Amino acid sequence: MKNFLTFCVTFLLMAFIAVFSMFAAEITDVFQIQGKEISATFTQEGDDLIMNWLPLPYPAIYTVETLTAATGILRNSPQYHILTTSETTSAKYKVPRAAIPTYYRISARGFFQEIFSADKIISNPNFPTPTKPVAIYKYPADNRASLMPFLIWHTVPNAVCYEIEILSSPPEVEGGTALSKFYSLESTRKIYTNGYQADLRPYKNYDSLYWRVRALDLHLNPIGEFCKAERIYLDMTKPLPNAPLINNFDFMDYKPLPIYPVYNWIPLHEAYQYEVELLTHPPAVENDILPSQDSAWHKTTQDQSSCYDEYPRPYAGAYYWRVRALNEFGEPIGTWSNSEKFIMPDYPGGVYAAILGDSISHGGGAVSYSPRALEYSYATYLDFPAINISRSGDTSGTTLERFSRDVLPLRPKNLIILTGTNSLRDETITPEKIIADLAEIGKLCNLNHIRPIYLTLMPINPANIDYAFHTPTDPAWHDKLNQVNSFIKQQEFFIDLEPYFYDSFGHMDVKFSVDGIHPDIRGKMLMAEIINQNKNKFSN
Repeated sequence: MKNFLTFCVTFLLMAFIAVFSMFAAEITDVFQIQGKEISATFTQEGDDLIMNWLPLPYPAIYTVETLTAATGILRNSPQYHILTTSETTSAKYKVPRAAIPTYYRISARGFFQEIFSADKIISNPNFPTPTKPVAIYKYPADNRASLMPFLIWHTVPNAVCYEIEILSSPPEVEGGTALSKFYSLESTRKIYTNGYQADLRPYKNYDSLYWRVRALDLHLNPIGEFCKAERIYLDMTKPLPNAPLINNFDFMDYKPLPIYPVYNWIPLHEAYQYEVELLTHPPAVENDILPSQDSAWHKTTQDQSSCYDEYPRPYAGAYYWRVRALNEFGEPIGTWSNSEKFIMPDYPGGVYAAILGDSISHGGGAVSYSPRALEYSYATYLDFPAINISRSGDTSGTTLERFSRDVLPLRPKNLIILTGTNSLRDETITPEKIIADLAEIGKLCNLNHIRPIYLTLMPINPANIDYAFHTPTDPAWHDKLNQVNSFIKQQEFFIDLEPYFYDSFGHMDVKFSVDGIHPDIRGKMLMAEIINQNKNKFSN
């Protein structure tokens, strides 16, 4: 009897599903929703951008794709890169953070079939046209600022630095590229990240002021316009911030980090240098004044907004880091920042692909962006997962030296190899030495059942390198590049990047690289698109 009842219930349920599936389209027509597109609105909640849309009149699962536009350079390349895909049952979604223009497609399905297709492309409002920064931190009358507030805005892609203006009243004309003639109190261009601690103590008698910011390129030319002037109400009794501010505002936390981390912050006003410490647990006391006794690593740097970790952090688990400002004598100014947590995943079964190389592969670009800014990493735009084990500053020789330490523990099936560009620039390193290093890396791959996939070296632009970094380049760099790439093209598996990046003078095209050596966002996208079209060269 029990088996018979179970059979009957199962039969009736299957019949119901079949009937419902047959008439699902008609049912949705009752609500007059078939064929409609989902439109969205956006609200800023603290640091987060929230996307909202009208929910369907019955329960559904929504799929949200976060996209960025492809370069459009390669034939048959998709129009968009999919950065991430999420599902939610709510009609409210926290937009993944990014420092590049992003777009969204929303589709929905009921229990038995798709209801909405994802055709409509929705734009992120934090990347307006014409280009201008968008303020994140605001100080209205009910949330007044101290006299040294942090002013934070969304990153403008490829901005090398920013100019900020403090005004006594709104400017004569909003936007534009000119400073105010009548209301400008001060301005500075010495801002190399998307935030600034302003010193408003000279204006302590003002009840409120205004500020606005614009992006600049390597030659201090405007990228777009000033943002809308933001009113900032002051409270001279509020304590002054005395710790750097962790910069995690536009970073893609949903993408894997390189195993060589970089730590970023908004600098404290007029600090001379900074100390960063790394822990494997939260600090015993947040925002204290003493260094931790059991830190895993610490480093002092005069860089005002980033610090490169010289050691790999491939071990699974959580890390915590924080930063504090120091004066020129190495004495602390104020307290430690809040601690920031990041997690390095475990790969016990090995990985499909790893990326081995120098700063071009490690990430970063446009002079001011570190590899923590994943929009400047070509790994971000690949159609397959790849772990970034590259290290900034490597020559072909130093890349080879760390093969056993950094590559073998991951057991990758495929190793994407791009190293030797720094060796091209060094007059003391011969092309034969670069070729020997690359050949040895390939030999080690084959001995360990890893497929080596070489990328040809891209051209460089010595004049732009000298302008950006004040460092010379070997005049014979191009002859060396030709010899090295000739070797690479003789390997069983290689992908040819070189031809796509030249300008008409035989140098790295400035539209791909501001500083002449590190491809910027468009350049990193193009690198990934070329690799994606050569996926057949990878081992499964």
